[in-house]
Amino acid sequence: MRRAITLLSASMIALSAGAAAAQNAKPRNLILFVPDGLRGGIVTPDTTPAMADIRDKGVHFKNSHSLFPTFTMANSSALSTGHYLGDTGTFSNTIYTGYTSVPAGDTVVPFIENDAVLADVDDHFNGDYLNEETLLKIARGQGFSTAAIGKVGPTLLFDHTDRGKNTIVIDDSTGGKTGVPLSDEMKDALTKAGLPLATPSRGDNAKAGDAKTPGTTVANVAQQAYMADVATKVVLPMFKARNKPFVLVFWSRDPDGSQHNTGDSLNTITPGINGPTSMAGIKNADNNLAQLRKALDELGLSANTNIMVSSDHGFSTISKESKTSPSAKVVFDDTPKDFLPMGFLAIDLAKALNLPLFDPNDKNAKVADNAHPKAGNGVLGQDPAKPDVVIATNGGSDLIYLPNRDKKLADRVIKALLEQDYVSGLFVDDKLGNFPGTLPMSNLNLKGKAMTPNPSIVVNFRSWSSGCPIPTNCSVQIADTVLRQGQGMHGSFSRGDTYNFTAAIGPDFKAGYVDPLPVSNADVGMTAAQLLGLRAPNNGGLIGRVMSEALPNGIVPKAAEGTIMSKKPSANGLRTVLKFQRVLSTRYVDVAGFPGRTLGLEETAGKQKTAGK
Repeated sequence: MRRAITLLSASMIALSAGAAAAQNAKPRNLILFVPDGLRGGIVTPDTTPAMADIRDKGVHFKNSHSLFPTFTMANSSALSTGHYLGDTGTFSNTIYTGYTSVPAGDTVVPFIENDAVLADVDDHFNGDYLNEETLLKIARGQGFSTAAIGKVGPTLLFDHTDRGKNTIVIDDSTGGKTGVPLSDEMKDALTKAGLPLATPSRGDNAKAGDAKTPGTTVANVAQQAYMADVATKVVLPMFKARNKPFVLVFWSRDPDGSQHNTGDSLNTITPGINGPTSMAGIKNADNNLAQLRKALDELGLSANTNIMVSSDHGFSTISKESKTSPSAKVVFDDTPKDFLPMGFLAIDLAKALNLPLFDPNDKNAKVADNAHPKAGNGVLGQDPAKPDVVIATNGGSDLIYLPNRDKKLADRVIKALLEQDYVSGLFVDDKLGNFPGTLPMSNLNLKGKAMTPNPSIVVNFRSWSSGCPIPTNCSVQIADTVLRQGQGMHGSFSRGDTYNFTAAIGPDFKAGYVDPLPVSNADVGMTAAQLLGLRAPNNGGLIGRVMSEALPNGIVPKAAEGTIMSKKPSANGLRTVLKFQRVLSTRYVDVAGFPGRTLGLEETAGKQKTAGK
């Protein structure tokens, strides 16, 4: 049956590819605009007029999905390759690489949202850790002009192995020691346009504050104004002069940056990420998009340019409260009383397993009883150079690695996690076996051809709504992060985090069409490639689908819904439940966790009949 579905899907792709080819005697241009951290339900003509205009006049993908874990680099890998995380190996923003990364600070758990770290990881994994061709790499190979502009990390990922030799890359690091070099052509063009050769800093927008000092109260306006000017005053005119089709990726740090660091809500969940600073960040991103569209009009490029807008993930307000966590009962100098400290998962697991805790971001120094790891990450075991457990801290979900694949240790870790009120759902590497209360990682397309080490356990944290007309606009989540209660985070299996914003407009899209079918960031990557007439060899088979229903004369497939739950409950009666949708063989995960502990997963979900495989 699965083979039949796969063949049908392939035939549908071929049919829609034929329709696109008929429309495109000459290849179109494409702009992919990524408003980092934009929630799916926050877009209105008042908050985001430019995005609302694209949504209402073009295609509104009202049932859109971020891939879980709902983090930036993970979803950048999906947008840039069309593959799920089990193939790209980009399981989160901080991952365990199995070796010590020097540019990341001599750690085995590098934060990969960094150009130098990406180069280092590439070098370690045969020159291309993704092991899948990216959109801009394929496009430039077919004669397109290519550029990636925006937030450091996800921007470079779209052509990370080229490192600026052919694809123009402008990000936070441009002009600095770790930045991707500019070509002489770009240096001359920037100078003629009166723009500096180095990207301005974020200024006050980068200030996260601390437990006693609020974070930022301004959006990332100056830095993004520079990037928008580079795109509209330099890159687009340059591409027009070349008289070749082009692909431009613009990754807007806002609203993500302003929501993370917001100073509107120190240590309280209201207004959280719905205060004036976050809303200014949302408007800032929208202004950048409006500037891009205006430049297309002025350059006479609009009629032949498709625009796709897709945020990498949604967003939530941070909570640091727990009644069960041992770490919340410890007094830390930089943490309010009774709040969870950064690295609470590593601290709690070390205590439960009776294992020493070492800090991989501090030369594997032993963590004192009244201290927490500097970046939250932890290695557990008698010898930090040969750890039994590695915790990669990320935010709304954490990754746990068991380098020795010890099944008995996995059982102990899982039982310890099931005792904590901040946990809502556990996913375990299929190779470790089935454990009560958990689901296998393959259900999430996290088991594929990845070159980086596979996590052993993915820990989802609890989430809920603080109460508003659109619950996904006021999602709250427990988050393992240096950021404070009341600031913003993402990464969980809350529908507030999986519900991103996706829309498209242009000559190859339907006009005024509301798409009811589920779509994901992997689909955006696949559809972008098809619109450009590009084909890539696939090393792994975990790929998105072409959103054929959004194209003129495209086929509209049917969708189905399903629920999967743990085969056996845990000793304390918990079951991980996964709600999903399906289009042919493509699965879209809506929410997961323990019923009543994840936004969008009601208490009754655990009583539903298991469906799907």
